Amino acid sequence: MAETTPTRRIGARPAKAAADRAPARPQGPSPAEIADPLIRQEAKKAAVWIGMAVVVGLAIYQAGALLVIFGGMVFAAMIDGGVRLLGRVLPIGRTWRIAIVLLLAAAFFVWLLLFAGSQIASQAAQLPEVIKFQAARALAWLASHGVKVDVDSVQGLIEKAMGGIGQLTSALGGVLGGFTTAFLILVLGIYFVLEPDLYRRGFAWLLPRNERAHFEMVAGIMGKTLRRLLAGRLLGMAIEGVSTWILLAIYGVPMAALLGLLTGLLAFLPNIGAPISGSLMILVGFSGGTSMGVFCIIVYVVVQTVDGNIIVPMVAKKTADLAPALVLGTQLIMGALFGILGLALADPLVAMIKILLEHRSRRNEEAIG
Repeated sequence: MAETTPTRRIGARPAKAAADRAPARPQGPSPAEIADPLIRQEAKKAAVWIGMAVVVGLAIYQAGALLVIFGGMVFAAMIDGGVRLLGRVLPIGRTWRIAIVLLLAAAFFVWLLLFAGSQIASQAAQLPEVIKFQAARALAWLASHGVKVDVDSVQGLIEKAMGGIGQLTSALGGVLGGFTTAFLILVLGIYFVLEPDLYRRGFAWLLPRNERAHFEMVAGIMGKTLRRLLAGRLLGMAIEGVSTWILLAIYGVPMAALLGLLTGLLAFLPNIGAPISGSLMILVGFSGGTSMGVFCIIVYVVVQTVDGNIIVPMVAKKTADLAPALVLGTQLIMGALFGILGLALADPLVAMIKILLEHRSRRNEEAIG
């Protein structure tokens, strides 16, 4: 009988060859795997704390950029306030109202540069010398009455201060300081105000689901408070600037237009702006004689009394009522770190942080109760 050979199926592979080609399976835990559950839990906690430290470090390192973004949000709140106010009398689309508000703001600055720019620029060139001369007279008067003053040190401080004032007045005269920062804040503010819901929903998406509704509620309150705070601030700036300009011009005080404009702009800085503008006004007033100086003191007291007793309390009732010492301390820190931008944004930043902490504390109390 002939010996038969085993038949092989077409397409079949030898078992050994298939085993050689099969991917090798890991035979045990990876060296990077933590087998002990207790150690694994502690490692996760350590990773969370390390991540938080990295985030805080990045925030500190990029604090300037974050402040510019917050400045864009503040500018957007100002535009949004004007848009909402315009919507009460002009029932048109939101985009058209935004365009009208921006055009009105641009028209104001164009008018300021074209019609008042030359006068303000000429007055700004004279202001530093007038302030230095009046400060030297004040130091001489103190020395004649037995008050020991280091004249050289004080004059050095005055020159530094006048250097800052000179930069500010130069900016008012047509040279825009910090153009890049201002442009970025302007662009960010326009983007934010065009589609606020898009950015709010995008940020809420990063939060856990159980936190999103609370964030939406708090964000709405913060936006409303910020709009009212800025509306009151702009109202105070307009009243202080225009009234100071008119009163000084009626009496014939030199540089009335510049002093009125500086008073209005510095009114945006609570606690700090008023003393600075008042000091400048009084020094310029005494350059025209004692009676003019006394009149400038009266104007300063009257304007600040109206603002402090009428406008500020009216705004504080509808916004976050902030402690003056808290705002002043924040302004000093922000001013030292970020200059004039930090000073301008310190007050809104404190108000937003206060609202956030108040609602978080209230929510924690409700959860405990």
